[in-house]
Amino acid sequence: MRDVAARAGVSAMTVSRVLKDGQVSTETKERVLAAVRELGYRRDEVARTLRLRRPSGMIGLVVTNLGNPFYSRLALGAEQVAEEHGLRLVLGNTAEQVQRERELVEDLVARRVDGIIVVPAGAGHRHLGSASLGGTPVVFASRPPSGTEADTVLVDDFGGAYAATSQLLAQGHQTVGFLGNPPALFTGAERFRGYWAAHEEHGLTPRETWIRRGPQEIPTAEAAALEILGSDDPPTALFCTNNRITLGAYRAVRRLGAATALAGFDDFEMADLLGVPVTVVSYDAEEVGRRAARMLLDRIEQAPNTPQSPPRRTVVPISVVCYGT
Repeated sequence: MRDVAARAGVSAMTVSRVLKDGQVSTETKERVLAAVRELGYRRDEVARTLRLRRPSGMIGLVVTNLGNPFYSRLALGAEQVAEEHGLRLVLGNTAEQVQRERELVEDLVARRVDGIIVVPAGAGHRHLGSASLGGTPVVFASRPPSGTEADTVLVDDFGGAYAATSQLLAQGHQTVGFLGNPPALFTGAERFRGYWAAHEEHGLTPRETWIRRGPQEIPTAEAAALEILGSDDPPTALFCTNNRITLGAYRAVRRLGAATALAGFDDFEMADLLGVPVTVVSYDAEEVGRRAARMLLDRIEQAPNTPQSPPRRTVVPISVVCYGT
């Protein structure tokens, strides 16, 4: 700023007033702005934040798999709310690695973000508690906290899996296989619970040979589906716990030329063009991000050193959509 002042022939205080749209003459303002352009001056927002002891104007978002469209849509929803409040979103990806999660979150706290939305990896989340992060507010999305308490936004995982599996059973499929996330993941466990409950409701028990609880991506899901459908007594339908797994199962069905019906959690583009019956659990992934961001802003705006309200939990509803049936 002193360099700009020297170039424009004014005081540093005048430069400050110009940059803040303060009261200065038009001639002086034009001279200062010309000096700014010539010198390529950019205000250091981080240094300014530290000096004024103000919030950084940034919130962090940490997710587990940017390759899954669910997380990009979640990020869009969170960014929408952040921008409405003049904030910027900083995004990080953990690839389901707890150590990577720790590093990203610690880095965000060191950069003085105002708060963090996190889709947690692993089974224990004590390191993500606000107290462990020096008071930085944290909101959990998609998966609930374990070992700490925090505001949480979830999808109706159990209800969606139950509804989709029930739809397959109602269509006459008495044999429905399962392709899902590892049981250690909350979403995988809840969606398996919904799949099993739907069978119990219809007086059926799925065979263990039709169940694979481990695939997370398209190639591993395809391999698991090929194994199930290539057996001597394959199921006539498969329930998949996310869009990536559904696409892997579709590849297996197409490769085998099977008439297997598919159902999966998460709607996805061109689901209606696959050429096989597909039932999807649809919900607004952007709403997950919007709700998480609003919860976080509520915590950020609470006065420091005041009693905090109890942790809140909200669940985004689902609907079931059938394509090609």
